[in-house]
Amino acid sequence: MEVQLSTMFFFFISTAVLLASTTSGQAFPPTSYDTDYIRTCCETTRYPETCFTTLSNYSGAIQHDPYCLAMVAIHVALHNATHMANYVSNMSLQVGSSNTTESAAISDCSSVFGDAVDEIHKSQIEMRRLGLTGESLRFQLSNVQTWMSAALTNEDTCMDGFEGVAADDVKADVCDRVVAVKEVTSNALALVNRYADTISA
Repeated sequence: MEVQLSTMFFFFISTAVLLASTTSGQAFPPTSYDTDYIRTCCETTRYPETCFTTLSNYSGAIQHDPYCLAMVAIHVALHNATHMANYVSNMSLQVGSSNTTESAAISDCSSVFGDAVDEIHKSQIEMRRLGLTGESLRFQLSNVQTWMSAALTNEDTCMDGFEGVAADDVKADVCDRVVAVKEVTSNALALVNRYADTISA
């Protein structure tokens, strides 16, 4: 019953996510009770302040549903990873085929971030399908956990590629952006794990 209700909540959440990203307001104005829930859940993540900052705007829609919280966290991670993938893809096109360590790192980063986006997107789709495929919830959630972990690994791989690159503004800019994406991806994985802990079968 809880999973069926949570699955239907996804459509409810989708509207809230779109409206919360505009300047005109939110579908469900948050209350202090709702934001306290977000803060408490975020304390279980590796980056609690980032978690609260990126998710508190959706607290009125999430309320106290751990499924909705995990779904919104995945949405935020996907949005950020997609933006980063587009950013480094454009950079890769600009540097072209120049044979430098930095251009190779940018090209590799573009490739692995494309993979990360695919993995987070698969996670989002699998979360929408929870309880609807005949597969066990544990199995479906393990898929999500695997894909989110793989996305995080790909983001780390982008950072690793810049280790041999001399410090400059490009390296600093890319690495700072990657760190921000890693934080929301890590938090989303932690909240998926938290939700998985509530599932008994």
